[in-house]
Amino acid sequence: MAAHPTHSTIFHTNPSQPLLHNPTFPRFAFSTSSSVALRRRHFSSLAASLLEVGGVKISRDDVVRESDPTNNVPDAIFSKLGLQLHRRDNHPIGILKNAIYDYFDESHGGKFVKFDDLCPIVDVKKNFDDVLVPDDHVSRSYNDTYYVDASTVLRCHTSAHQADLLRSGHTHFLVTGDVYRRDSIDSTHYPVFHQMEGVRVFSPDEWLASGVDATSYAAMDLKKTLEGLAQHLFGIFHKSDQCAVDMRWVDTYFPFTSPSFELEIFFRLCETNSWPALFQEKWMEVLGCGVTEQEILKRSGKIDNVAWAFGLGLERLAMVLFEIPDIRLFWSTDQRFTSQFSEGKLGAKFKPFSKFPPCYKDMSFWISDSFTENNLCEVVRGIAGDLVEEVSLIDNFTNKKGQTSHCYRIAYRSMERSLTDEEINQLQWNVRETVQNKLNVILR
Repeated sequence: MAAHPTHSTIFHTNPSQPLLHNPTFPRFAFSTSSSVALRRRHFSSLAASLLEVGGVKISRDDVVRESDPTNNVPDAIFSKLGLQLHRRDNHPIGILKNAIYDYFDESHGGKFVKFDDLCPIVDVKKNFDDVLVPDDHVSRSYNDTYYVDASTVLRCHTSAHQADLLRSGHTHFLVTGDVYRRDSIDSTHYPVFHQMEGVRVFSPDEWLASGVDATSYAAMDLKKTLEGLAQHLFGIFHKSDQCAVDMRWVDTYFPFTSPSFELEIFFRLCETNSWPALFQEKWMEVLGCGVTEQEILKRSGKIDNVAWAFGLGLERLAMVLFEIPDIRLFWSTDQRFTSQFSEGKLGAKFKPFSKFPPCYKDMSFWISDSFTENNLCEVVRGIAGDLVEEVSLIDNFTNKKGQTSHCYRIAYRSMERSLTDEEINQLQWNVRETVQNKLNVILR
């Protein structure tokens, strides 16, 4: 089960965006200027190589199919397959994963079976149907999800493996993996991130002696377990009264659990931390959870059981625990970043090594009915890669003719070096050219 509504759940909460179930959408065949040509040569070298993920061999042609109108996976996304940051013990994501594993081993006597090498290419049934996502849910749209073909996707969440594991007889398990979503561009969003899902199944004899009904028993155990996890992860901040972390439960809705909850943590400012402003002096959702819908258990052959499930986004927690201000940094291979973290050292504070200023470029255009912001972000990412820091809508209006104009501000900044004016101008030119040619808009 997934959690945070931006980077942990299957919910994409922008009701203004249309459902794009029509599989005809722009393939972003980018300009062949020098910087883009170099990028293409880099990605073309991937075509001949084979990846092996979860025991499955994958080639570029298996995932990026430019002649298939139902495929919307770009080379930049294919290049992330197999990197598996969560399996690197000296990487913040891997360190956090192992800390969570330690908690469940200590609190549940090693009962939880751990999976962290399952293939991220799954069929639509596993990704959506098996966890009761409605047919018309926005998360199924081509605007939100990477489709390999009409019936196959890059998993949007680790819940895609839940039904298979339940049918295999597992009653206690944790699933960690890289997940993929077309998304906005800012310091906390990236089209590839990492999730962990936990599931526990109870048998009747476990709740009958308690004097409470099965659902209440599972919910109480779930909250106790996750409150313990939060204390385990954030306990370092409880050593000082000035840096206390409070928790609260919020009722919510997920299609795969009922009742459903979110766990929120409130971070107070103190002199010893440098948390990103996003997380300071506010309640932050850290995970989503709930009592598993009986229909999911019934389909898995567990008619007389009850279960709970939770899901959390590892990047969101790691950004707080390690004080990492930008999600792009997790993908950095710069030794000034990677050398700061060691196996088992949860909460080592990131020391910034770059203060290069951002460069802002604005772009205005008349949009068409088919325009979506996610498609724009795919174009920008495809051209600028991780040199783009943020894409934000700064102005919009509709004229007397009914035409709507959007003005977007693009922030370019490298986390590792200073960008030249020539380089940025070339990137912006390529973006403008491709946006006009591929997104059916009219530049102003």
